[in-house]
Amino acid sequence: MNSRELMGTARRLTEPGASQPTPADLRRAVSTAYYALFHCLAAAAADLLTGTNRGPAWHQVYRALEHGKVREACRQRAAMRAFPVEIRAFAEAFRALQEDRHRADYALESQFSKRDVLAIIHNAETAIGKFEHVAARHQRAFAVHVLFKRRQP
Repeated sequence: MNSRELMGTARRLTEPGASQPTPADLRRAVSTAYYALFHCLAAAAADLLTGTNRGPAWHQVYRALEHGKVREACRQRAAMRAFPVEIRAFAEAFRALQEDRHRADYALESQFSKRDVLAIIHNAETAIGKFEHVAARHQRAFAVHVLFKRRQP
């Protein structure tokens, strides 16, 4: 999955066609924006830990990313302080967008305005941009942080 393509899909879902975007379009846009962040992280982890040859090892790392484990890793304040501000911003956006996605996909009483959804999409795009422009060593360290259980030496 390409995070940029997913962001394009999220934006298209908010564009008015013959009428304003439907509530389903807006919910889908929120979910898609979250998945853009998720797949950005999965691809970076696989590329940085195995190289860009998309063989079995690459796919194993890509698929190893778990939504709940990433959320919990992003909540570890002490560990997150070791990362540059761009990584911390990505982690915060990940947590916030995951909550938005859960509301969009499961809380049927939740409503999203077009303005709210555009802000969510903008936050996802900003987080991806910051993540992609930080040094690979920091991306790699973050990938290790979210993929592997920390054990004391």
